[in-house]
Amino acid sequence: MKATRLHLLRHGQVVGFEDKRYNGQSDIRLTDLGRQQSTAFAGRFQPLQLTGVYSSDLSRCRFAADQIASLQEQQPQYRRELRELHIGEWEGETWQKIQRDDPDLWQARLDDIVNVAPPAGESLLQMAQRVRPVIKQIISAHEGEEIVIVAHGGVNRVILLDAIGAPLERLFYIEQDFGCHNIIDFYPDGIAVVKKLNG
Repeated sequence: MKATRLHLLRHGQVVGFEDKRYNGQSDIRLTDLGRQQSTAFAGRFQPLQLTGVYSSDLSRCRFAADQIASLQEQQPQYRRELRELHIGEWEGETWQKIQRDDPDLWQARLDDIVNVAPPAGESLLQMAQRVRPVIKQIISAHEGEEIVIVAHGGVNRVILLDAIGAPLERLFYIEQDFGCHNIIDFYPDGIAVVKKLNG
């Protein structure tokens, strides 16, 4: 019973990383280090026989997917469903400014991160509901094979929580650094095993 092995990556470091802010679905550029992190992925995966390279359609993820796919002589597949949490009117704003300007909603989200959405944005549950079907579809299409997905911190956490059977409320119990590498083996019987986390 051979597993489908998913190499789940987070994009590299982004411009403005030193400020605690919500980038959300804004198309933020990679820093020089972020580009180096992304290029390093390609060399790491070159010896593997990958049968699929998937990515969020935002450029900070696409850069790594393009590098990996080029060495694999494949065409990367960009999926809008793999975008980061849509943070609505808070997109691009610092945590400090949001706490100052909208303290009640900020606290409400802290109290219920799963169901409370930012203004004109989506809740964590809504994000999970768009991510889960595409992950299931991708895994089903590559049974017993080895694939890569390049996505975002929030998206990766949802995939990892689902793999270990943990609730969405535990989102921040898992760290996802810029340029990190996770490995999940998905078995035909529905069991998933996390082999590597935030590497």
